[in-house]
Amino acid sequence: MNAIPRRIRLAINGFAAAALLGAVALPPASFAADADVNAAQAKPTVVLVHGAFADSSSWDGVAAKLIADGYPVIGAANPLRSVKGDADYVSRIVQNVKGPVILVGHSYGGSVITEAANGHDNVKGLVYVSAFAPEAGETVAGLASKFPGSTLGSALAQPVTLPDGGKDLYIDQTKFRNQFAADVPVAKARLMAEAQRPVTEAALNEASGTPAWKSLPSWFIYGSADKNIPPAAIAYMAQRAAAKKTVEIAGASHVVMTSHPAEVTKLIEDAAKSVK
Repeated sequence: MNAIPRRIRLAINGFAAAALLGAVALPPASFAADADVNAAQAKPTVVLVHGAFADSSSWDGVAAKLIADGYPVIGAANPLRSVKGDADYVSRIVQNVKGPVILVGHSYGGSVITEAANGHDNVKGLVYVSAFAPEAGETVAGLASKFPGSTLGSALAQPVTLPDGGKDLYIDQTKFRNQFAADVPVAKARLMAEAQRPVTEAALNEASGTPAWKSLPSWFIYGSADKNIPPAAIAYMAQRAAAKKTVEIAGASHVVMTSHPAEVTKLIEDAAKSVK
């Protein structure tokens, strides 16, 4: 430092002093910005759990709106291997979230959040989007056949046999849009069909455990033209869970969150605002 001319050393010292004063004496605008950040952090984190024959991109429209409204969002990569194992995976995600959580499940993902919420005090509500909300001992396959209307069985492709002898199930790509996403644009539905992730046959026939909807508030939304889960089955599960609110969208397909993201986002935000 001694090798630096005196006038330059004075300039450097003056700049450092000014910077230090600026760090100590923050302008009011900085406090306002901090308040905005704290307010945003106070909103619940929304964990979105996709179902079978889909991936987290099925939530893109909903996630974009939630983020724009200041909600932290996590799109969980549901393994689709077994109800218990998938629930444990999502449970570990929830465990790492600081602050309140709203768990949202689509289709088979409803069974997953029904178990994943157990044991987590930070989970404040469950939102079922065209989803299963099973009672203990019930299966996805059993609930889907409890009421007439599901045509999923006839839309499935030839199963893929797994090393352990189990089977991975896909929807036939030529039948995908009609079965799964009839109200989604053709080009988008084709991409969804190509990128679909399989669910094991065992997972659809696995008995569910203790249902979290018995101790947590729930909200339901579904389409009247759902061909995977009969609308009557979803209405039945919503009533049984004493849902805070149930929304049926006329003409909507099974992927109501993709075709009607605004309505689904509104229900999720209603749930987030009503819990403490």
